[in-house]
Order: sequence, then structure tokens, then C-alpha cells
Amino acid sequence: MPVRPIRLYGDPVLRAPSAPIETIDDGIRALVRDLLDTVAEPGRAGVAAPQIGVGLRAFSYNVDGEIGYVLNPVLVEVSGEAMPTGEGCLSVPGLWHDAVRHPHAKVVGVDLDGQEVVLEGDGLFAQALQHETDHLDGMVYLQRLTPEERRVAMREVRESDWF
Repeated sequence: MPVRPIRLYGDPVLRAPSAPIETIDDGIRALVRDLLDTVAEPGRAGVAAPQIGVGLRAFSYNVDGEIGYVLNPVLVEVSGEAMPTGEGCLSVPGLWHDAVRHPHAKVVGVDLDGQEVVLEGDGLFAQALQHETDHLDGMVYLQRLTPEERRVAMREVRESDWF
């Protein structure tokens, strides 16, 4: 399957909460292949279905050499003191700002066989889990910035050549 183009900030699909996946069929299997192919590109830690134009609850990840996916993920646990952490987003290219994230996160969902998947980790993996589930809830990381940082980021978005 192809590497899918990434939707950019301002696209309505990035602002809408994603629908749960009701049935795992050939279309969902193709979506997972596309998510995995798209996240495998160098420098990518995660890709949520809305970022490739699909409003369904699914994301792929690529952290520390481990590539995978989860369907219908729910962020069930975060722990540790939330703190500003350097972050970027494929849908907001060229920007890097400190988003407020917890150092530990746990997501529960299912795989293509309907079996439970538990993803849990610290550091970059925790950050990716929080970032990707935010996408599925219609949120882009810019909304996790402090008010001052968000003003700077929004100015950068408006001045970018892609917006």
C-alpha cells in the first residue's frame, strides 16, 4: 500500500473526533497497511488515521525501532507530573514547541483480529500515545501549549508557506 499524504493543520478532518471502528473488514485492513507504510518513513513517531484523511479511531507508531498499530485506542492512564516536552507534528510541519505531556501513558485498544492490545510506556512512547490519541479526539498538539507558546506557534503557522 502507498505512503499516504499527511493532512495539514486547518483541514477539518483534524478537528473532528474520530468514529469508533465498528467492523474489521478489508477496508480497515487496508487502512492499517497504509498507516504502517506511512509511519515507516524516517523521522515519524506516529500517524493517526485523521492525518491521512480517515475519521476513524486508529493510529500507527514507530518508536525506538518498534512499529505497530492499534484500533479503537483509549488513553486509560497517564502518570507522573505533566511537563512541557519538545514536540512536533506531521500535520504542522516545521514547528517544534513544548507541549504539556505526562511522562507515562497507557492505551488500550484492539488489533485486526479483535484481540486486546495494551500499549504502555515512558518518555517518547508515552508522548506518542498521548499525541496520537489527541488526534483521534480532534485535537492537535498546538492545543496543549501554554497560552504564550500557542500565540507564538499560531503566528508561525500563519506565516508558514503551507498554511
